[in-house]
Amino acid sequence: MADIQLKTSFKAKAVEPFFSGGKVSVSQDGKLMATTFQDVVYLTDLITGEKLAKIEGDGEVITTLEIAPDSSYLVTCSRSLQMKTYKLPEAKLVRTVKAHESPVIVMAIDPTSTLIATGGAEGAVKVWDLEGGYTTHNLRGHGGIISALKFWGRQGMNNWRLASGSDDCKIRVWDLVKSKCFYENKDVQLILAGGENGSTSVWDYKTAKKVLETNHRDPHSAEETGVSDIIYKGGDIGLLLTILTDETLLELDLSKDLDIKRRISGNHGEIIDCTYVGEDESYLAIATNSPEVRILKWGSLEHSVLAGHTDIVMAIDRSVDGRWLATAGKDRLVMLWDLQPLFDGTGEAICHSTYTGHADAVTAIALSRTLTSGPPEFIITGSNDLTIKRWTIPRKDGEVGKAAYTRKAHEKEINAIDVSPDNKLFTSSSQDRLVKVWDLQSGESIGVLKGHKRSVWSVKFSHFDKVIATGSGDKTVKLWSLNDFSCLKTFEGHTNSVLKVAFTTRGQQIVSAGGDGLVKIWNVKSDGECASTLDNHEDKVWSLAAREDETGFISGGGDGIITFWEDVSEAERLKDAETRAEQIEKEQELDNYVFNKDWKNAIILALSLDQPYKLLKLFMEVSNNNLEEGSITGLVAVDRAIGELDLEMVARLLKRVRDWNTNGRTSPIAQMILHAILCHHSVDTLSQIPGLIQLVEGILPYSERHFNRMEELAEESFTIDFALKQMNI
Repeated sequence: MADIQLKTSFKAKAVEPFFSGGKVSVSQDGKLMATTFQDVVYLTDLITGEKLAKIEGDGEVITTLEIAPDSSYLVTCSRSLQMKTYKLPEAKLVRTVKAHESPVIVMAIDPTSTLIATGGAEGAVKVWDLEGGYTTHNLRGHGGIISALKFWGRQGMNNWRLASGSDDCKIRVWDLVKSKCFYENKDVQLILAGGENGSTSVWDYKTAKKVLETNHRDPHSAEETGVSDIIYKGGDIGLLLTILTDETLLELDLSKDLDIKRRISGNHGEIIDCTYVGEDESYLAIATNSPEVRILKWGSLEHSVLAGHTDIVMAIDRSVDGRWLATAGKDRLVMLWDLQPLFDGTGEAICHSTYTGHADAVTAIALSRTLTSGPPEFIITGSNDLTIKRWTIPRKDGEVGKAAYTRKAHEKEINAIDVSPDNKLFTSSSQDRLVKVWDLQSGESIGVLKGHKRSVWSVKFSHFDKVIATGSGDKTVKLWSLNDFSCLKTFEGHTNSVLKVAFTTRGQQIVSAGGDGLVKIWNVKSDGECASTLDNHEDKVWSLAAREDETGFISGGGDGIITFWEDVSEAERLKDAETRAEQIEKEQELDNYVFNKDWKNAIILALSLDQPYKLLKLFMEVSNNNLEEGSITGLVAVDRAIGELDLEMVARLLKRVRDWNTNGRTSPIAQMILHAILCHHSVDTLSQIPGLIQLVEGILPYSERHFNRMEELAEESFTIDFALKQMNI
């Protein structure tokens, strides 16, 4: 069998939050979306899900933003009172102005992308020229905060109107041609409305009857979700986007009864647990700080939800084939889901069975590890009621599972459970600092692992050796033998609790995730060596899951970031081997240039290879062994080669001169090369070198010191001459 190559290098691909509430804007063609995340604005391709730009803020919360209908500009306003205009698609800042005396609450751009209206908290409405950035109208009359703005009119006609709404409970319609307020209400047919209960409805304006309604909230969920905004784009696009208070965006199908076409999460929140699902592991199941489990497909913005729990889902686990998902909730409920309809595109995931019996939150869960044609054989759960249960899974959908046995397992809350690959054993870890190994059939404890000094957060069986890995609040990872339950190794390096562990590389390496926001790779066979430290999280890394094909793993943290770590170790090894081979070839090429006295190419190659010693040796050899008349360096050909260098190579050579000039032994060579550079390159040419001033500042002090030393030596030589003359020698 070929030697197993350990993993050392990983490439990170992250799913990051891009919406934290507030304003969302979509271009008229439905392709570009702008969202606010604290003081940052993200531009996203709504079709592909690709993040196009990240626009840093000024430290203050973004109050509103708007994309011009023709996607030419993005305008943002923040609590700093600044209104910023960005040119799209490059997201280049073109203008910053103070818009109002108080924060701008709402904004609207007319259909021609010519005018922009802003409404301030002081009750004023201003209209601006979008291209020029100057004010065209200053409209006053409201007695409260401006809460809504809307342009309408026909292009080419003198009937442009602006409607403004305020919390003074009044709507004013402004004639922008005459700059006066009047009331007009024509051609209104339908009204869109969103409610606190998460529903979106369409009403007939004239008859006051409801035409369509949809409810996006699961009736079994205890989570309160309302509608905070509705975005409608008419015409050929026909886009209706509902913004929910849980930072989820729903794209509704206008051709049907407002069915949900896509569900987009702007911010998943804290990722408590995660696992790959699907036969090819192309989907990801995540448990967040909500009662719903989300199913994501990599490379897509959208997700599906498994709604059934009434409190936060604490743990999840998948079957061997990736079809079944078990969920454990703070509501004391355990659920088993059949995800196949979701993968096939034929419908939503089905709740196969439910399990009740725990007296407190269910915090740990594991499914059987053998492949079956139907549902898995059993579920093992652990709870804050200090017990573990083995559940028998019914064969038919909709049935309630029964507990085969219940055991009091620990003295404190149970954190994690794992089942051995052969379905003979399972382990449990607890806040009581113990890890216990159980016989799966009888439910009796057969061993206790003692050694951790704080609560044990994670436990995992190896699929290739009779060992167990654990992660603890004492900041260590431990490897245990299943033969005698002794601790084989302790891996130290995390600066906070180790929250999750997993095996990879056919059991030769352990992946650990910590409260310090780091993911570490440990070599099992070495003496506690950390092979790699990965950093892409800003908060605790609660969850970790490795792919079955061992091409990578995922981590999820309290910062809402999901990171896909792709193994690129082999590619990096090949790249390093190619680099070494290329280096050897170029070094031989350099020796050939020197041997053939091809000084220009020799100097350029030595500079390119970043080999200062070989370059210094080259100049010293030329200076010591040659002395052509009229040459600065010793050979006219070398002088000419320095004169023919381009600016980039001259800059590199000056850096070497700066370094050599700091040493008394190599300073003569440095001064010689500096002399040659100044003789063959004009000051105007050298002034074009980036960072030239810093280079000169590094060369000048040592040059002055060398000059003073030479003057002192010259003076001392006169003393010797005088003494010899007095001695008549």
